[in-house]
Amino acid sequence: MDSSISPSDTIVEPQLDLKFESHEAAYSYYKEYAKSVGFGTAKLSSRRSRVSKEFIDAKFTCIRYGNKQQSDDAINPRPSPKIGCKASMHVKRKQDGKWYVYSFIKDHNHELLPAQAHFFRSHRNVDPLKNDVGRRRKNLAAVSKLFSAYQNVDFLEGYMRNQHDKGRSLVLEEGDAQVLLELFMHMQEKNPKFFYAVDLNEEHRLRNVFWVDARGMEDFSNFGDVVSFDTTYFTNKYKIPLVFFIGVNHHIQPTLLGCALIVDETVYTFLWLMQTWFVAMGQCAPQVMLTDQNNAIKAAVEAVFPNTRHCFCLWHILEKLPGHLEYLSLWHDSLMLKFDKCIYRSWTEEQFEKRWWKMIDKFHLREMHWVQSLYEDRKKWVPAFMRDISFAGLSTALRSDSLSSSFDKYVHGETSLRDFIEQYKIILEDRYEEEAKADFNAWHETPELKSPSPFEKQISLVYTHEIFKKFQVEVLGAAACHLKKENVDQASTTYSVKDFEDNQNYMVEWNESKSDIYCSCRSFEYKGYLCRHAIVVLQMSGMFNIPLKYILQRWTNAALSRRPISQKLDEVQSKVRNYTDLCRHAIILSEERSLSQESYNLALSAIKEALKQCVSVNNSVENDVRPNTSMIHTVSGVEGHNQCVNAPAEKAPDCRIANTIKTSQSVDASLERQSNENNATRKGKQVSLAGAANVGSQDGFHQMGLSDIRPTPLHNVMPAHLQNMVPTMFTNVASTHFHNVAATNLHDNQPHR
Repeated sequence: MDSSISPSDTIVEPQLDLKFESHEAAYSYYKEYAKSVGFGTAKLSSRRSRVSKEFIDAKFTCIRYGNKQQSDDAINPRPSPKIGCKASMHVKRKQDGKWYVYSFIKDHNHELLPAQAHFFRSHRNVDPLKNDVGRRRKNLAAVSKLFSAYQNVDFLEGYMRNQHDKGRSLVLEEGDAQVLLELFMHMQEKNPKFFYAVDLNEEHRLRNVFWVDARGMEDFSNFGDVVSFDTTYFTNKYKIPLVFFIGVNHHIQPTLLGCALIVDETVYTFLWLMQTWFVAMGQCAPQVMLTDQNNAIKAAVEAVFPNTRHCFCLWHILEKLPGHLEYLSLWHDSLMLKFDKCIYRSWTEEQFEKRWWKMIDKFHLREMHWVQSLYEDRKKWVPAFMRDISFAGLSTALRSDSLSSSFDKYVHGETSLRDFIEQYKIILEDRYEEEAKADFNAWHETPELKSPSPFEKQISLVYTHEIFKKFQVEVLGAAACHLKKENVDQASTTYSVKDFEDNQNYMVEWNESKSDIYCSCRSFEYKGYLCRHAIVVLQMSGMFNIPLKYILQRWTNAALSRRPISQKLDEVQSKVRNYTDLCRHAIILSEERSLSQESYNLALSAIKEALKQCVSVNNSVENDVRPNTSMIHTVSGVEGHNQCVNAPAEKAPDCRIANTIKTSQSVDASLERQSNENNATRKGKQVSLAGAANVGSQDGFHQMGLSDIRPTPLHNVMPAHLQNMVPTMFTNVASTHFHNVAATNLHDNQPHR
């Protein structure tokens, strides 16, 4: 029996007769064994021959092997994972050049963690090419000049290394490309505005794919203020490399703003994906983009969306803590208490700075690269830096509380591409059904008031039912709060608010002259509506209405209105009542007009005529009083929340006006389709891809050039220092056509991730 080990063999317990080609192969085997059992590994020692200078001896151990060295600083010792474990494997090189297991100690003096093994440093995704750092380090000096914003050597090395991966292709099972193509053809047949784009490698194999339905583009035009780019499913746990663009509508329901299958996590891939999504969304960028903490994503977002506020999801940061700090297990509880206080209880940026460095020094974390990166990116995730912004509930401390987790019931670890395509159709159906039901309830039901609070009455006429119920909880919770005036200056008054429900103290700052209010719980910043602590301060300050800047239009019944809500509350309530009344009459009219063809034709004609007259009246009003189309601050008022940020700013079109035109056209088009007057002509009029329409055939993907949609040239949206690194196929997205793709190139792609 040959006892040598190859990578394809099942990992078995080390035996004395096992042999390896090198000591590195032996260590790789021991790491795989350790990962399957549940412990981390380390290289304890190695020895070279005095004659040949070649390695002849090596010993690999459990990460907890040996005893920690007692430092002179006994009061505050440096944390160490060593607890005297004896588990190890000793290998020696014999005269035939092979390496053999000389000794093996199996038993550990601590618990093994096979389910959490991937958290150990030795078992994280390690690229063998990193071992060749020295050979390429000389080249980094020149390249780093192109990346003045990213001086991290590991990041540059990762980018350089992955430039050789531009030949990678998606791992597809046989027939998957055809199934994907059929989905695109089916969706485009249902609605010609369906958008999809493909990215091909040098061998014309499928590398990245993006698609979004017409409803997703419409949702972005209405709720594009905050977008979450979720890469959760692009992990080794999941079978398909899937990523989502996710938003949230006025009913606090997730909206799917795009899907993609990506081959890797390189700057190259994310640049292509962000630019493609930007084109699909009508070249309008979100005000806030939430992502994972990832250098490649950060580079792509800053390049494509320079005017967008880029932030990291809190749960992404908190989820990584155990893995990066696993060697501090003995201090875990103490560290988490300090971390929680630093992050959540810091009222000002200065408080955060002071508590952060105190925590870093106490646990000796200054040399940890990941901790350093957290501090460098603090303005992208620490709550103390999130004033004057609103995440609309998309950034939470736990993924289970996030809207992104609602897609978990459709995507599982073993979900195949074919399975997901079927689930994708169900996702769309469920989303539309849920929104339609919520709209129906908003039109037909009046929310119940539970207190005499003027705030509750005010908001009941404005908010949708779902967000009103959440705000109502805060209004009722204000009764459990007691405030105390802490400080008064010329600009504002600061209060300490004791919340007896959670037994916590919060700081609230109120500037009456500007109607600005901030609470340390940061409910408005993270959820989009005021908290009970702010409400009780407003009550005690003699306020009877919520300041309009804290009523986001995205949460109102008039969220889909193409015009911003007025600054006057009376007009807000009046417009909401008018909007609701028209919706109710439309439902009654729909029921009547469906009774006969004659009544249908009569109603349809009347609606079309009324729509034209309304558009004419509104346009004349708009010409008389043209609103300021400059970018409005996120929370400076209810008018600014749905506007999108454009890149570049100096050439920014008014996205709100553009969306007005699209809305008018889509309503008219819908009526036209109902009357079946021009179905045939519309199918070839709208295209799905920016600068190109993707047309399917039985043989594979083909692209047809069109000129009626022309995206912004790449050099207009990307900083000069990043233009040289843009891949060839990326610039093709912004051109007026794609190369034709042979059918055989889209099947049986070889695996590369």
